[in-house]
Amino acid sequence: MLSKKQSFIKGALIISLGGFISKLLGALYRIPLTNFLGGEGMGIYQMVYPLYCILLTVSASGIPTGIARLISSGKSGAESRAFMLYGTIGVIGTLLMYIASAPLAHVQQESAIRLCCIMLCPSVFFVSILSVVRGYFQGRGNMYPTAVTEVCEQLIKVALGCALAYVFRNNMPFAVASTLFAVTVSEALSMLIAIYWYNKNRAPRPLYRVNGVTYSAILSYTIPLTFTAIAMPVSQLVESIVAVNLLRNVTESATSLYGIFSGCAVTIVNLPVSVTYGLAAASVPQISPLAAKGDIDGAKSKAFKALLITFAISVPCAIALFVFAPLAARLIFSSLSQSERELLVQLVRIMAVNAVTLSLVQTSSACLTSLGRPLKSTVTQWVSAIVRVAVTAVLIKFTSLSIVGAAISANCSYLVAGLINFWYIIREKKYKGKRNENNFNRFRGTRGRLNEES
Repeated sequence: MLSKKQSFIKGALIISLGGFISKLLGALYRIPLTNFLGGEGMGIYQMVYPLYCILLTVSASGIPTGIARLISSGKSGAESRAFMLYGTIGVIGTLLMYIASAPLAHVQQESAIRLCCIMLCPSVFFVSILSVVRGYFQGRGNMYPTAVTEVCEQLIKVALGCALAYVFRNNMPFAVASTLFAVTVSEALSMLIAIYWYNKNRAPRPLYRVNGVTYSAILSYTIPLTFTAIAMPVSQLVESIVAVNLLRNVTESATSLYGIFSGCAVTIVNLPVSVTYGLAAASVPQISPLAAKGDIDGAKSKAFKALLITFAISVPCAIALFVFAPLAARLIFSSLSQSERELLVQLVRIMAVNAVTLSLVQTSSACLTSLGRPLKSTVTQWVSAIVRVAVTAVLIKFTSLSIVGAAISANCSYLVAGLINFWYIIREKKYKGKRNENNFNRFRGTRGRLNEES
């Protein structure tokens, strides 16, 4: 039996709650993880993740929004071809991460990274399949599967990761690798749950043959989203290399400093951002049908509503981050030394504004995609990624800010991204009526003829 479609607010609340619980579990996970791994172990953990996120982005990140847009626009059966397409891409991503493990360990000057990559690489395939299922249900206006599987991922990862990190706590490289293996197991089990849910609730097959969605149509949606999403992990990978190598010129604790910034401060800041993630996901099936019909004013009205709600929720979160940064640092990362916690508090307070800017970036990017302008969001993300790496390098190399320079550069990049996205949405007023519909059709790769008649 098919799940009932949810309203915009209900869908947003469901997926936001799932995302918040997931992020909260992830933040709480850092308490025992930091105790077992220490600053250096957390640094290695975070040095592996950017490569994983890049491959994950290529094989999965554009899928939920892209498939959701196809499904919500009336393109049934899109998920069937997406399973084959992105299953294959997921396998390729897994192999690439395995092959890249040794070169990355050499570039990062950290031998433990190789084993960590090998333990983590199978999850690239599992997340690819999982993302197709999430996109299918999001396109049908059902946010429960996304929320439930996100929470399941974290529960399994936390339980197994803590157990393995404790068992191998006396062997730091193996302890880090085992926690990453827990990620692989969590993604595999979540994928199985999602596939069971899909088989139980998918739409019945039509009695007659209809023109299916082509691979090129799927890629025309997901490739721009992939290039948009990949900008952040690429910038984080380059930033980790640049920041750690520059910090090594002035301190012996470069890996630990980067671990505190990326593994601790960013974790705390991203927690309130997860609250607004549901608004981004829930806006797609609300805006896409209006954009597909050429009702750009109605679609923009929905987009501005989502942005306004995002702003109203994120501002109190930013204030709370600034005020309660010492409490969060003490509760979540109690194993850090006094000086490390003081640095963590400083970093969190500097980046508290990102609770607003990053939330607006993720919602506005989803709105641009729903309006049929994913390439504009891609441009935005790459511009902000370049800003982030460049400012990080300049501030660390030419000032005494040390790792604080990375926090300031993060603020600059998200502010730039938010302003550009907002400007793009405002300018969308110029595209109305038939012209917008033709642009939308051309974006779908239909070459002027829709295959919706059956």
